[in-house]
Amino acid sequence: MFNKSDITRNACQLFGPQAKRGYDWWWHSFTGRSESTGKEKSFFVEYFLCNPALGGDEPILGQKEENRKEGRKPSYLMVKAGSWGEDSAQIHRFFGWKEIEVSYSVPFSVKAEDNFCTEDRMYGKVKVEGAEEKPYLMSQNGEMEWDLSINKKVAFNVGYGAGRLFRRIQLFEMFWHAEGMKTEYSGVVVWNGERYIVSPESSYGYSDKNWGKDFTSPWVWLSSCNLVSAVSGKKLEDSVFDIGGGCPKIGPIPLKRKLLSAFWYEGKCYEFNFSKFWTFTRTSFYSKETEDEIIWHVEQKTVRYSMVTDITCKKKDMLLVNYEAPNGKKLHNRLWNGGSGEGRVKLYKGKKLIDEVICRNVGCEYGEYDKEA
Repeated sequence: MFNKSDITRNACQLFGPQAKRGYDWWWHSFTGRSESTGKEKSFFVEYFLCNPALGGDEPILGQKEENRKEGRKPSYLMVKAGSWGEDSAQIHRFFGWKEIEVSYSVPFSVKAEDNFCTEDRMYGKVKVEGAEEKPYLMSQNGEMEWDLSINKKVAFNVGYGAGRLFRRIQLFEMFWHAEGMKTEYSGVVVWNGERYIVSPESSYGYSDKNWGKDFTSPWVWLSSCNLVSAVSGKKLEDSVFDIGGGCPKIGPIPLKRKLLSAFWYEGKCYEFNFSKFWTFTRTSFYSKETEDEIIWHVEQKTVRYSMVTDITCKKKDMLLVNYEAPNGKKLHNRLWNGGSGEGRVKLYKGKKLIDEVICRNVGCEYGEYDKEA
Protein backbone atom coordinates (compact mmCIF):
# COMPACT_ATOMS: atom_id res chain seq x y z
CA MET A 1 0.00 0.00 0.00
CA PHE A 2 1.84 3.10 -1.21
CA ASN A 3 -0.97 5.59 -0.49
CA LYS A 4 0.25 6.17 3.04
CA SER A 5 0.75 9.69 4.31
CA ASP A 6 4.02 10.33 6.17
CA ILE A 7 4.66 14.02 6.72
CA THR A 8 7.83 13.24 8.71
CA ARG A 9 9.43 12.61 5.31
CA ASN A 10 8.35 16.10 4.28
CA ALA A 11 10.27 17.62 7.19
CA CYS A 12 13.58 19.29 6.35
CA GLN A 13 16.30 16.62 6.06
CA LEU A 14 19.40 18.86 6.06
CA PHE A 15 21.02 17.61 9.25
CA GLY A 16 24.43 16.03 9.92
CA PRO A 17 26.73 15.83 6.85
CA GLN A 18 23.91 16.91 4.54
CA ALA A 19 23.91 20.33 6.21
CA LYS A 20 27.31 20.91 4.57
CA ARG A 21 26.61 19.03 1.37
CA GLY A 22 22.94 18.64 0.76
CA TYR A 23 19.78 20.03 -0.79
CA ASP A 24 16.11 19.67 0.10
CA TRP A 25 13.25 20.89 -2.07
CA TRP A 26 9.46 21.01 -2.07
CA TRP A 27 7.96 21.02 -5.57
CA HIS A 28 4.43 22.05 -6.56
CA SER A 29 2.82 22.08 -10.02
CA PHE A 30 -0.75 22.95 -10.94
CA THR A 31 -3.04 24.52 -13.55
CA GLY A 32 -5.06 27.73 -13.42
CA ARG A 33 -7.40 29.66 -15.72
CA SER A 34 -7.05 33.26 -16.81
CA GLU A 35 -9.60 35.46 -15.07
CA SER A 36 -9.98 37.57 -18.22
CA THR A 37 -9.84 35.00 -21.06
CA GLY A 38 -10.55 31.63 -19.39
CA LYS A 39 -7.45 30.18 -21.02
CA GLU A 40 -5.72 27.36 -19.15
CA LYS A 41 -2.10 27.70 -18.04
CA SER A 42 0.17 25.48 -15.94
CA PHE A 43 2.57 26.73 -13.25
CA PHE A 44 5.18 25.48 -10.82
CA VAL A 45 6.61 26.68 -7.52
CA GLU A 46 9.58 25.16 -5.71
CA TYR A 47 11.31 25.97 -2.43
CA PHE A 48 14.91 24.73 -2.73
CA LEU A 49 17.28 24.72 0.27
CA CYS A 50 21.03 24.16 -0.15
CA ASN A 51 23.94 23.73 2.29
CA PRO A 52 22.63 25.58 5.39
CA ALA A 53 25.84 25.03 7.39
CA LEU A 54 27.87 26.95 4.79
CA GLY A 55 25.67 30.02 4.68
CA GLY A 56 25.85 33.55 5.92
CA ASP A 57 24.05 36.84 5.63
CA GLU A 58 23.92 36.73 1.84
CA PRO A 59 23.11 33.85 -0.51
CA ILE A 60 26.20 32.14 -1.92
CA LEU A 61 25.60 31.48 -5.62
CA GLY A 62 27.73 28.60 -6.82
CA GLN A 63 27.74 29.67 -10.47
CA LYS A 64 29.08 33.12 -9.70
CA GLU A 65 32.61 33.38 -11.10
CA GLU A 66 34.30 34.63 -7.93
CA ASN A 67 32.68 31.88 -5.85
CA ARG A 68 33.81 29.23 -8.34
CA LYS A 69 37.38 30.55 -8.25
CA GLU A 70 37.41 30.59 -4.46
CA GLY A 71 35.81 27.13 -4.24
CA ARG A 72 32.81 28.44 -2.29
CA LYS A 73 29.88 26.05 -2.34
CA PRO A 74 26.30 27.27 -2.89
CA SER A 75 24.20 28.09 0.16
CA TYR A 76 20.72 29.61 0.04
CA LEU A 77 16.99 29.25 -0.27
CA MET A 78 16.08 29.45 -3.94
CA VAL A 79 12.42 30.10 -4.67
CA LYS A 80 11.86 28.80 -8.19
CA ALA A 81 8.62 29.76 -9.91
CA GLY A 82 7.36 29.83 -13.44
CA SER A 83 5.03 28.59 -16.13
CA TRP A 84 5.02 26.33 -19.17
CA GLY A 85 3.59 26.90 -22.64
CA GLU A 86 3.37 30.37 -24.19
CA ASP A 87 5.61 32.97 -22.48
CA SER A 88 7.12 30.16 -20.41
CA ALA A 89 9.97 30.96 -18.02
CA GLN A 90 11.65 29.89 -14.81
CA ILE A 91 12.46 32.68 -12.40
CA HIS A 92 14.61 32.48 -9.28
CA ARG A 93 14.81 34.47 -6.06
CA PHE A 94 17.61 33.76 -3.58
CA PHE A 95 17.83 34.31 0.18
CA GLY A 96 20.79 34.03 2.55
CA TRP A 97 20.44 31.93 5.68
CA LYS A 98 20.15 34.97 7.91
CA GLU A 99 16.79 35.63 6.22
CA ILE A 100 15.48 32.05 6.26
CA GLU A 101 13.30 30.40 8.89
CA VAL A 102 13.05 26.61 8.59
CA SER A 103 11.14 24.24 10.86
CA TYR A 104 12.73 20.80 11.11
CA SER A 105 9.67 19.46 12.94
CA VAL A 106 6.26 18.36 11.64
CA PRO A 107 4.62 19.97 9.78
CA PHE A 108 7.54 21.45 7.85
CA SER A 109 7.67 25.16 7.08
CA VAL A 110 10.01 27.41 5.11
CA LYS A 111 9.81 31.20 5.29
CA ALA A 112 11.86 34.09 3.95
CA GLU A 113 10.36 37.59 3.86
CA ASP A 114 7.16 37.34 1.79
CA ASN A 115 7.67 33.71 0.70
CA PHE A 116 6.27 30.84 2.75
CA CYS A 117 5.42 27.16 2.37
CA THR A 118 3.99 24.45 4.61
CA GLU A 119 1.82 21.35 4.13
CA ASP A 120 -1.46 23.13 3.43
CA ARG A 121 -0.53 26.61 2.18
CA MET A 122 2.07 28.54 0.21
CA TYR A 123 2.46 32.13 -0.88
CA GLY A 124 5.22 34.18 -2.39
CA LYS A 125 6.57 36.54 -4.98
CA VAL A 126 9.45 36.40 -7.46
CA LYS A 127 10.50 39.11 -9.92
CA VAL A 128 13.55 38.94 -12.17
CA GLU A 129 14.81 41.62 -14.57
CA GLY A 130 18.08 41.71 -16.52
CA ALA A 131 18.64 37.96 -16.14
CA GLU A 132 20.69 37.84 -19.35
CA GLU A 133 23.35 39.93 -17.61
CA LYS A 134 23.43 37.62 -14.56
CA PRO A 135 23.84 34.02 -15.79
CA TYR A 136 24.76 32.88 -12.27
CA LEU A 137 21.08 33.33 -11.32
CA MET A 138 20.25 30.43 -13.70
CA SER A 139 17.06 32.38 -14.37
CA GLN A 140 14.97 34.08 -17.01
CA ASN A 141 12.98 37.28 -16.75
CA GLY A 142 9.46 37.42 -15.40
CA GLU A 143 7.23 38.10 -12.43
CA MET A 144 4.94 35.79 -10.48
CA GLU A 145 2.94 36.09 -7.28
CA TRP A 146 0.83 33.34 -5.68
CA ASP A 147 -1.34 32.56 -2.67
CA LEU A 148 -2.62 28.99 -2.65
CA SER A 149 -4.25 26.48 -0.34
CA ILE A 150 -2.93 22.91 -0.67
CA ASN A 151 -4.99 19.75 -0.16
CA LYS A 152 -2.95 16.58 -0.66
CA LYS A 153 -5.29 13.74 -1.63
CA VAL A 154 -3.10 10.74 -2.61
CA ALA A 155 0.45 9.95 -1.47
CA PHE A 156 3.21 7.90 -3.05
CA ASN A 157 5.17 6.56 -0.10
CA VAL A 158 8.07 4.61 -1.60
CA GLY A 159 8.51 2.50 1.54
CA TYR A 160 11.55 1.69 3.66
CA GLY A 161 13.93 3.15 1.03
CA ALA A 162 13.11 6.61 2.40
CA GLY A 163 12.34 5.42 5.93
CA ARG A 164 13.74 6.85 9.14
CA LEU A 165 16.85 4.63 9.30
CA PHE A 166 17.95 5.20 5.71
CA ARG A 167 17.29 8.92 6.05
CA ARG A 168 19.44 9.03 9.19
CA ILE A 169 22.38 7.22 7.64
CA GLN A 170 21.79 9.06 4.33
CA LEU A 171 22.08 5.84 2.38
CA PHE A 172 21.03 7.18 -1.02
CA GLU A 173 22.42 10.15 -2.91
CA MET A 174 18.89 11.25 -3.79
CA PHE A 175 15.66 10.55 -1.87
CA TRP A 176 12.05 11.01 -3.01
CA HIS A 177 8.69 11.30 -1.29
CA ALA A 178 5.42 12.35 -2.97
CA GLU A 179 3.08 13.30 -0.14
CA GLY A 180 0.66 14.73 -2.71
CA MET A 181 1.04 12.96 -6.04
CA LYS A 182 -2.58 14.03 -6.40
CA THR A 183 -3.06 17.47 -4.87
CA GLU A 184 -5.90 19.97 -5.08
CA TYR A 185 -4.83 23.61 -5.15
CA SER A 186 -7.06 26.65 -4.77
CA GLY A 187 -6.25 30.34 -4.88
CA VAL A 188 -4.74 32.95 -7.15
CA VAL A 189 -1.63 33.30 -9.32
CA VAL A 190 -0.54 36.51 -11.03
CA TRP A 191 1.83 35.80 -13.92
CA ASN A 192 3.42 38.79 -15.66
CA GLY A 193 0.47 40.95 -14.67
CA GLU A 194 -2.27 38.49 -15.68
CA ARG A 195 -4.44 37.01 -12.95
CA TYR A 196 -5.25 33.28 -12.90
CA ILE A 197 -7.76 31.45 -10.72
CA VAL A 198 -6.75 28.01 -9.45
CA SER A 199 -9.65 25.70 -8.57
CA PRO A 200 -9.44 22.29 -6.88
CA GLU A 201 -11.35 20.37 -9.55
CA SER A 202 -9.24 21.70 -12.46
CA SER A 203 -5.85 22.30 -10.83
CA TYR A 204 -4.58 18.80 -11.77
CA GLY A 205 -2.06 19.35 -9.00
CA TYR A 206 1.04 17.54 -7.86
CA SER A 207 3.46 18.00 -4.94
CA ASP A 208 6.54 16.09 -3.86
CA LYS A 209 10.00 16.56 -2.43
CA ASN A 210 13.53 15.41 -3.18
CA TRP A 211 16.61 15.66 -1.01
CA GLY A 212 20.15 14.36 -0.90
CA LYS A 213 23.75 15.07 -1.86
CA ASP A 214 23.45 14.98 -5.65
CA PHE A 215 21.02 14.43 -8.52
CA THR A 216 20.39 11.45 -10.80
CA SER A 217 21.31 10.89 -14.44
CA PRO A 218 19.26 9.99 -16.36
CA TRP A 219 16.51 11.96 -14.65
CA VAL A 220 12.95 10.79 -15.38
CA TRP A 221 9.62 11.98 -14.00
CA LEU A 222 6.04 11.49 -15.26
CA SER A 223 2.79 12.14 -13.41
CA SER A 224 -0.83 13.04 -14.11
CA CYS A 225 -4.24 13.00 -12.45
CA ASN A 226 -6.14 14.31 -15.52
CA LEU A 227 -7.10 10.85 -16.72
CA VAL A 228 -9.90 9.40 -18.88
CA SER A 229 -10.57 5.72 -19.58
CA ALA A 230 -10.26 4.92 -23.29
CA VAL A 231 -12.34 1.78 -22.62
CA SER A 232 -15.36 3.32 -20.88
CA GLY A 233 -14.94 6.97 -21.87
CA LYS A 234 -15.35 8.02 -18.24
CA LYS A 235 -13.18 10.54 -16.44
CA LEU A 236 -11.22 8.81 -13.68
CA GLU A 237 -11.89 11.07 -10.70
CA ASP A 238 -10.02 8.99 -8.11
CA SER A 239 -6.87 8.13 -10.07
CA VAL A 240 -3.28 9.32 -10.51
CA PHE A 241 0.02 7.84 -11.63
CA ASP A 242 3.58 8.81 -10.75
CA ILE A 243 6.89 7.57 -12.18
CA GLY A 244 10.34 8.76 -11.11
CA GLY A 245 14.00 7.90 -10.91
CA GLY A 246 16.67 6.99 -13.44
CA CYS A 247 19.87 5.86 -11.81
CA PRO A 248 19.69 5.86 -7.99
CA LYS A 249 22.94 5.49 -6.05
CA ILE A 250 23.74 3.85 -2.74
CA GLY A 251 26.69 6.03 -1.83
CA PRO A 252 28.92 5.91 -4.94
CA ILE A 253 27.38 2.66 -6.25
CA PRO A 254 24.87 3.18 -9.10
CA LEU A 255 21.74 1.03 -9.44
CA LYS A 256 21.40 1.47 -13.18
CA ARG A 257 18.09 1.99 -15.00
CA LYS A 258 15.73 1.94 -12.03
CA LEU A 259 12.37 3.65 -11.73
CA LEU A 260 9.75 3.82 -8.97
CA SER A 261 6.15 3.86 -10.17
CA ALA A 262 2.70 3.96 -8.66
CA PHE A 263 -0.78 3.99 -10.19
CA TRP A 264 -3.69 4.80 -7.90
CA TYR A 265 -6.50 3.58 -10.16
CA GLU A 266 -9.99 4.37 -8.87
CA GLY A 267 -9.01 3.62 -5.29
CA LYS A 268 -6.78 0.61 -5.92
CA CYS A 269 -2.98 0.47 -5.67
CA TYR A 270 -0.73 -0.79 -8.45
CA GLU A 271 2.93 -0.37 -7.54
CA PHE A 272 6.15 -1.08 -9.42
CA ASN A 273 8.92 -0.51 -6.88
CA PHE A 274 12.35 -2.12 -7.30
CA SER A 275 13.14 -1.63 -3.60
CA LYS A 276 10.31 -4.04 -2.73
CA PHE A 277 12.30 -7.00 -4.00
CA TRP A 278 9.60 -9.54 -3.12
CA THR A 279 7.42 -8.13 -5.93
CA PHE A 280 10.06 -9.04 -8.55
CA THR A 281 9.66 -5.68 -10.27
CA ARG A 282 11.29 -5.46 -13.71
CA THR A 283 11.68 -2.20 -15.61
CA SER A 284 12.71 -1.12 -19.08
CA PHE A 285 12.47 2.44 -20.30
CA TYR A 286 13.83 4.99 -22.69
CA SER A 287 13.51 8.72 -23.15
CA LYS A 288 14.62 10.52 -26.25
CA GLU A 289 14.73 13.97 -27.75
CA THR A 290 13.55 14.59 -31.31
CA GLU A 291 13.55 17.89 -33.17
CA ASP A 292 10.17 18.89 -31.74
CA GLU A 293 9.34 16.56 -28.84
CA ILE A 294 10.53 14.67 -25.81
CA ILE A 295 9.31 11.06 -25.76
CA TRP A 296 9.07 8.61 -22.84
CA HIS A 297 8.35 4.87 -23.00
CA VAL A 298 8.24 2.87 -19.76
CA GLU A 299 7.42 -0.81 -19.25
CA GLN A 300 7.18 -2.26 -15.75
CA LYS A 301 6.14 -5.69 -14.52
CA THR A 302 5.60 -7.52 -11.26
CA VAL A 303 4.49 -11.11 -10.82
CA ARG A 304 0.82 -10.14 -11.21
CA TYR A 305 0.59 -6.78 -12.97
CA SER A 306 2.20 -4.71 -15.69
CA MET A 307 2.06 -1.08 -16.77
CA VAL A 308 3.09 0.41 -20.12
CA THR A 309 3.40 4.19 -20.33
CA ASP A 310 3.86 6.28 -23.48
CA ILE A 311 4.06 10.07 -23.11
CA THR A 312 5.15 12.90 -25.40
CA CYS A 313 5.53 16.62 -24.75
CA LYS A 314 6.25 19.37 -27.26
CA LYS A 315 9.56 21.11 -26.63
CA LYS A 316 8.02 24.50 -27.41
CA ASP A 317 5.89 24.07 -24.27
CA MET A 318 8.80 22.98 -22.05
CA LEU A 319 11.73 24.52 -20.22
CA LEU A 320 15.35 23.58 -19.72
CA VAL A 321 15.33 23.85 -15.93
CA ASN A 322 18.44 24.80 -14.01
CA TYR A 323 19.88 23.43 -10.78
CA GLU A 324 23.33 23.38 -9.29
CA ALA A 325 24.37 20.54 -7.00
CA PRO A 326 25.55 21.16 -3.42
CA ASN A 327 29.15 20.65 -4.57
CA GLY A 328 28.74 23.64 -6.89
CA LYS A 329 28.72 21.69 -10.15
CA LYS A 330 26.05 22.19 -12.78
CA LEU A 331 26.01 19.00 -14.83
CA HIS A 332 22.35 18.99 -15.92
CA ASN A 333 22.26 21.48 -18.77
CA ARG A 334 19.56 19.82 -20.89
CA LEU A 335 17.02 18.90 -18.22
CA TRP A 336 13.70 19.17 -20.04
CA ASN A 337 10.72 19.95 -17.82
CA GLY A 338 7.07 20.37 -18.77
CA GLY A 339 3.49 20.28 -17.55
CA SER A 340 1.49 19.59 -20.71
CA GLY A 341 2.56 16.09 -21.69
CA GLU A 342 0.01 13.76 -23.28
CA GLY A 343 -0.18 10.04 -23.85
CA ARG A 344 -1.55 6.74 -22.65
CA VAL A 345 -1.02 4.25 -19.84
CA LYS A 346 -2.04 0.62 -20.24
CA LEU A 347 -2.58 -1.39 -17.07
CA TYR A 348 -2.72 -5.19 -17.14
CA LYS A 349 -3.38 -8.09 -14.79
CA GLY A 350 -1.36 -10.85 -16.38
CA LYS A 351 -2.20 -10.48 -20.08
CA LYS A 352 -5.69 -9.09 -19.45
CA LEU A 353 -6.15 -5.36 -19.97
CA ILE A 354 -7.55 -3.63 -16.88
CA ASP A 355 -7.77 -0.27 -18.64
CA GLU A 356 -6.14 1.94 -21.21
CA VAL A 357 -5.98 5.47 -19.85
CA ILE A 358 -5.69 8.74 -21.77
CA CYS A 359 -3.43 11.17 -19.91
CA ARG A 360 -3.29 14.96 -20.18
CA ASN A 361 -1.57 17.72 -18.19
CA VAL A 362 1.29 15.28 -17.59
CA GLY A 363 4.12 16.65 -15.48
CA CYS A 364 7.26 15.40 -17.20
CA GLU A 365 11.03 15.60 -16.97
CA TYR A 366 14.00 14.11 -18.77
CA GLY A 367 17.70 14.89 -18.83
CA GLU A 368 21.16 13.41 -18.63
CA TYR A 369 24.46 14.84 -17.43
CA ASP A 370 26.69 16.50 -19.99
CA LYS A 371 28.73 13.83 -21.76
CA GLU A 372 32.00 15.46 -20.76
CA ALA A 373 30.99 15.38 -17.07
